[in-house]
Amino acid sequence: MRYQPLPASFYQKTRANFMAQMEGNSLAVFNSNDIYPVSADSTLPFEQHRDIFYLSGVDQEESILVLFPNAVEAKHREVLFLRETNEHIAVWEGAKLTKAQATALTGIKTVYWLSDFKRVFQELATHCDTFYFNTNEHYRQAVETETREDRFIAACKKEYPAHRVAKSNPILQQLRSVKAQEEIAQIQMACDITEKGFRRLLSFVKPGVWEYEIEAELAHEFIRHRSKGFAYTPIIAAGNNANVLHYTENNCQCKAGDLLLMDVAAEYGNYASDLTRTIPVSGTFTPRQRAVYEAILRVKKAATKLLVPGTLWKEYHVEVGRIMTSELLGLGLLDKVDVKNEDPQSPAYKRYFMHGTSHHMGLDTHDYGLLHLPMEANMVFTVEPGIYIPEEGFGVRLEDDVVVQAQGEPLNLMDNIPIEVEEIEDLMNA
Repeated sequence: MRYQPLPASFYQKTRANFMAQMEGNSLAVFNSNDIYPVSADSTLPFEQHRDIFYLSGVDQEESILVLFPNAVEAKHREVLFLRETNEHIAVWEGAKLTKAQATALTGIKTVYWLSDFKRVFQELATHCDTFYFNTNEHYRQAVETETREDRFIAACKKEYPAHRVAKSNPILQQLRSVKAQEEIAQIQMACDITEKGFRRLLSFVKPGVWEYEIEAELAHEFIRHRSKGFAYTPIIAAGNNANVLHYTENNCQCKAGDLLLMDVAAEYGNYASDLTRTIPVSGTFTPRQRAVYEAILRVKKAATKLLVPGTLWKEYHVEVGRIMTSELLGLGLLDKVDVKNEDPQSPAYKRYFMHGTSHHMGLDTHDYGLLHLPMEANMVFTVEPGIYIPEEGFGVRLEDDVVVQAQGEPLNLMDNIPIEVEEIEDLMNA
């Protein structure tokens, strides 16, 4: 693998934490993702399902993890099934994990080949009362494709209709939302790689450069530092393109006087980072651009301070809305009448700042986290306010990744990435 894996002890701990919350005499199953087809014999690059990765560290297709704390035989309390490797596979695809390698990576002592799954699972199923199925219940999910997990659940319900069913996702939503120090270190590594890419751009961006050329520079820098590449589809938006929140065409030329909004970040070891910076294509902000930029920076700094243990998600966003409203009044984008007559369900500031300020991040860019629960220490959040002004031809968004601390202000994992106006201008004109 390209990245340095976490120690087996980390995965032993995640499994123990999950099993501690399972009902008595129950069994949980986690499947790898499919390899998805494009056309003919082409496929998309494999991406491991983050849940089986979180519980095992296995980054290989056609893998299955079974957890059965009350198994009759102790060896079946944690079981891993892998695609069998052989010389033919080694020649055509590269060798897969051996059983010994899998045990060293995961800490799981019982490893079977996938061809044994039906036989072993049938034996285990007769000894349990409840199956924990791993459904996708993320608040942003909108998946239409039938997954490997979906097919397994359907087949299992058909073959074992008398078993009770429970959900793995609520347990994982809580466990994955609070990061271990090992995970924070992986996210920090992703942030550090992102920093290298961003600094590379500050001497590259100039009038006449194309958005896709900037994307290529970032991909080069990320990959050469052991990342697979972008943690999510990059947004590189010059001028008015920045007012399209999920602009990903990246096919326009940067012009003199434009602002360039870049929502781009690297992954490392399947952990994401998430950065947004807005820079002047010509190397210097105009007075108006600077005023909007510095307003956003003040909102970001104020919002960051609110991310402390006990903060409630809805209350946090209401308070950020108040801060943003004040800045928009100062910029002349709103007036007191707009605020006085606003609909509480659609505040006036939403005209210029229409998305949320923060989301959980980690193994997924929009990571697990139950939004009705108070924030806790070691949760990792983005902070990403923005102001979008189509009538003026530009938008500004700034974003860092921060860790909630037990005491004091959050730890900014992107603190070394330039963000102040003077530093950006100095580096671009060096």
